[in-house]
Amino acid sequence: MIRSILIAVWIVLLPSCATMPPSTTTDKPLRAHAEFATVNPDFPVLAARTRNFSLGEPRSIQFVPNSSLVFFLRSGSQSFAQDLFALESDTGEERVLLSADSLLGGAAEQLSVEEKARRERMRQMARGIASYQLSSDGRHVLIPLSGELFIYDVESGAVDSLNSDSGYPLSPSFSPDGKSIATIRDRDLYVTDRITKNERRLTYAKHDEITNGLSEFVAQEEMGRLAGYWWSPDGKQIVYQQTDTSPVEKLHIANAVHPERPPQRWPYPRAGTANAITWLHIMPTDGGQPTWINWNRDHYPYLVNVRWTNNAPLTIQVQNREQTKSVLYQVDENTGATTQLLEETDSAWINIDQQMPRWLEDGTAFFWTTERRGQWQLELRNADGSLRYEITQPAFGYRSFVSYIAESRELLVYASDSPLDRHVYSIQLAEDGEPSTPTKWTDAPGLHSLIADAGHKQFIRRVENLSDASSQELTERDGKPIAKIESRADQVPFEPQVELTTIGADKMFHAAIVRPSDFQRGQKYPIIESVYGGPHANYVTKSGRRYLQDQWLADHGFIVVRLDTRGTPKRGRDWERAIKGNLIEIPLAEHAAGIRALAKRYPEMDINRVGIQGWSFGGYFSAMAVMREPGLYKAGIAGAPVVQWEDYDTHYTERYMGLPQRNEAGYRSANVLTYTEKLTRPLLLIHGTTDDNVYFMHSLKLSDALYRAGIPYEFLPLSNFTHMVADPQVAAQRAYRALSFFTEHLKP
Repeated sequence: MIRSILIAVWIVLLPSCATMPPSTTTDKPLRAHAEFATVNPDFPVLAARTRNFSLGEPRSIQFVPNSSLVFFLRSGSQSFAQDLFALESDTGEERVLLSADSLLGGAAEQLSVEEKARRERMRQMARGIASYQLSSDGRHVLIPLSGELFIYDVESGAVDSLNSDSGYPLSPSFSPDGKSIATIRDRDLYVTDRITKNERRLTYAKHDEITNGLSEFVAQEEMGRLAGYWWSPDGKQIVYQQTDTSPVEKLHIANAVHPERPPQRWPYPRAGTANAITWLHIMPTDGGQPTWINWNRDHYPYLVNVRWTNNAPLTIQVQNREQTKSVLYQVDENTGATTQLLEETDSAWINIDQQMPRWLEDGTAFFWTTERRGQWQLELRNADGSLRYEITQPAFGYRSFVSYIAESRELLVYASDSPLDRHVYSIQLAEDGEPSTPTKWTDAPGLHSLIADAGHKQFIRRVENLSDASSQELTERDGKPIAKIESRADQVPFEPQVELTTIGADKMFHAAIVRPSDFQRGQKYPIIESVYGGPHANYVTKSGRRYLQDQWLADHGFIVVRLDTRGTPKRGRDWERAIKGNLIEIPLAEHAAGIRALAKRYPEMDINRVGIQGWSFGGYFSAMAVMREPGLYKAGIAGAPVVQWEDYDTHYTERYMGLPQRNEAGYRSANVLTYTEKLTRPLLLIHGTTDDNVYFMHSLKLSDALYRAGIPYEFLPLSNFTHMVADPQVAAQRAYRALSFFTEHLKP
């Protein structure tokens, strides 16, 4: 690492290198700043190589229909390359079914630029068999890998492949009967017969700005919708999204390490600018003319989701630009005409639940979620959209849907009255009238997860807690163990010492406190706030793994704290929407008040030595904290910060801030550049140069403003890295750099 000083600017540069493949590790020595690590000095390296000790855990677990098999993906403890495994529930034995090496014959895996971008949207670092899909009868498995589509026969073990010269396959999926496979190649939708391998092209993009069957950037990044096409229940038709990005501003990302390479060009809709135009069409899978689905795109330009299930009508959910109205439509599959089923409105914004609507198997009703009464609730609605009854009440703390068995009318959901936990509940729906009182299935504190088989007879259970003693177990309905799905993850070298508390007389903010393992009462310790601070995320939970980095930092003579104040979810509509119009004003004031209150309660916290660090929104929050609250925060690390909200995407920014043209004061107040001349505290900026989520221009604009004002700061550009930092060496260096920064600025 080279450190150079240019006038009043401190710039720390990494060696110029391209991003390492996520499946590789390195044994190169980590010298710079590592000398500050006197306790568990190898922890950052091990944590980076194991992705915080999660590599090697079973993922994508599925019960195989009509069999006793459970499929899952798993890698080695220090590898991102996953294999497909099968667990035999009758015997508890597991075996490898497929690996990337066996499928590719040892050849290196290749990813297209579009596939890399799709995985970035999913925050997916996995390589090898990154995903798979089971056919509805459980007889075949579809595996996309390195530009090929492989079909695995579960009974015979035979592997076949679908080769094509039409382009790299994106978003492949089985038809409902498993006989055909749809995929997107070079911006168009194709359907291939699994047995004959005959390929049929269904769409023809008119120009380079048109895509068929792919979701647009904001749908992937902000709505949680990756799908851009949907099969009809009988497999004879496909609904597909057609997208025109020609109105969208184009941003370019160059690899500065390789200036001989042309930059990548991406449509990126910045707040207040034009979005992509989306249409929906219904196309027969044997070819022909598509049927255009008609709704008022001028009023509702955002396509939220599409549902088409057995015995139920095709439904679509759309949203207005301001995200204050959302409408669920029923679609006539023959004409494309739409009929409104229901509408949700909120003066601030509508939160999206991608699990809904969920239709009953007979099509007479559907489940729906709403925040209409101030808390999330689950409802049962008639086929015409009218309310049949409320399944849960506001005080129940509904979180999300797990599964439903029509024969027994049993519903499984996640719920909790605290944002720190997640529990499993069973609800029995009556034939007529109100549902039964929810029955709690889980008691131990922590975040419970459940995967149910088709008949609610066997389950995969997991719980994350503060001791991080999590495991995944196959059980019977009564909880009796059948088999454990083994984890190959490396053992965590220590258990975080976390105290959970609340602070504040009226707001009752949740807080987490991590003290040094050798904590001495009567001694004063500097404070580091580990922060996110943004909407749609809880930073204080009962998952011990989240605090491992905090504990390592604390063990070097700090007290690390976290806070969740207003603007965070799972505490009701008013609590979450208090930030409307200004993303920073209330959270920053309440975080500062929370830190001061904690220091007043705990004498070991030195209020005169407080630092703060965060990534993404947390990086934005950290930059704002040292500029606007310099009396409290004495040093800050801002990783990949949003600096100017006009430069972030439409759907996220406008949800909370409104359009820039209608909220100039709010955007100015929430802009880091408004306060650059107030910076008097040490600030370290870190940003990936090829970030396609929070573009590198954010930190460059802040760097330029500080430089012109003659204000010293430090800048660490991560050469050719995106918003995720997968390279273990670079991730470890980042931890060492943070430790040295806070040691320098917060210790006597």
